[in-house]
Amino acid sequence: MTDQGTRPGVPAQSPPVEPKTQDAPPPPRRGWWRSDGAEPVRRNLGLVGVLVVLVIIGAVTRPELYGDASWVTGNVWTILQQASAIGVVTVGMTFVIIGGGIDLSVGAIVAVAGVWSTTLATQSYGAAGMIFTAIVVGVVVGLINGVLIAYGRLVPFIATLAMMVAARGLAAQISDKQTQVSTNTLINDIASARIIGIPMLVIILALVVAAGWVLLNRTTFGRRTVAVGGNVEAARLAGINVRLHTVLLYALSGLCCGIAAIMLTSQATSAQAAMANLYELDAIAAAIIGGTLLSGGRGTIIGALFGVLVFSTITNLFAINNLSTEAQNMVKGGIIVAAVLVQQFRYRSLTQLLTRRPT
Repeated sequence: MTDQGTRPGVPAQSPPVEPKTQDAPPPPRRGWWRSDGAEPVRRNLGLVGVLVVLVIIGAVTRPELYGDASWVTGNVWTILQQASAIGVVTVGMTFVIIGGGIDLSVGAIVAVAGVWSTTLATQSYGAAGMIFTAIVVGVVVGLINGVLIAYGRLVPFIATLAMMVAARGLAAQISDKQTQVSTNTLINDIASARIIGIPMLVIILALVVAAGWVLLNRTTFGRRTVAVGGNVEAARLAGINVRLHTVLLYALSGLCCGIAAIMLTSQATSAQAAMANLYELDAIAAAIIGGTLLSGGRGTIIGALFGVLVFSTITNLFAINNLSTEAQNMVKGGIIVAAVLVQQFRYRSLTQLLTRRPT
């Protein structure tokens, strides 16, 4: 009797043995500095290097100014104060861009919030009434943007462009194309007040940046913002209410605009329909330079702050050298183009190319 599957007189064959394959060598380990997680640190250090270069240029071109220690200290505070309002706006813009949107109306929102808060009727309620009005106007306009985009299904570029025009027109209508002077002492003193030697405007900027960093990196809202900007459909399938979150992002941007309106009103002791002109371009450029992707899904608040400081330092450098605003705008435009090109040809890919080892 033979086993099933064998024939008499034929020895049974053992199962074929697969040839042993040599295990592939593990990929070379990369240090933390070359990893993707270190990219924001590398970028921020690069921006610090840019700031150092700008300071060196200033010291070379105007040595008589930079030789005075008191002038240097005062100039640093001046740069930070000039960066305060646009820095607050940039925090809100960074959230919107990370969430996959864009807001071209931030400058107009600042204008309408500033003009509305400095009307005679609003000023009669004191400083609290002016601050409350500016913040509410900013949030409401931001909510309108968010609703049009999320529920009206308008493209963010078109919706915020239309709001930019409409809000500027509303500001001109409210102010009758006139400059409205702020007579409230508490509001006007914000620009000159100091706490332990630090200007109040710089403190407000630091508080907004700190709150934005915590909101983006330590809360569910921040994680949802990154998820929505990275992949809308995946975020929806994960249970995120994408429409509601989009509305909240634009409301947050409006809130930052309302705060900036009070800061600018304090600096100028007045408000007008033309205030915060081109703030939308400066905020977008600062966010991009700081590492925020225009396509959404990635960005840092600290990087955006460094972007603001780079632009403010350039403005200060041109001012102390008595250079024209036109040349300054050309330099800013070149920086924006360079930042977008860096995003197109990722820094990470470049480092991988330079550190590639021969097999």
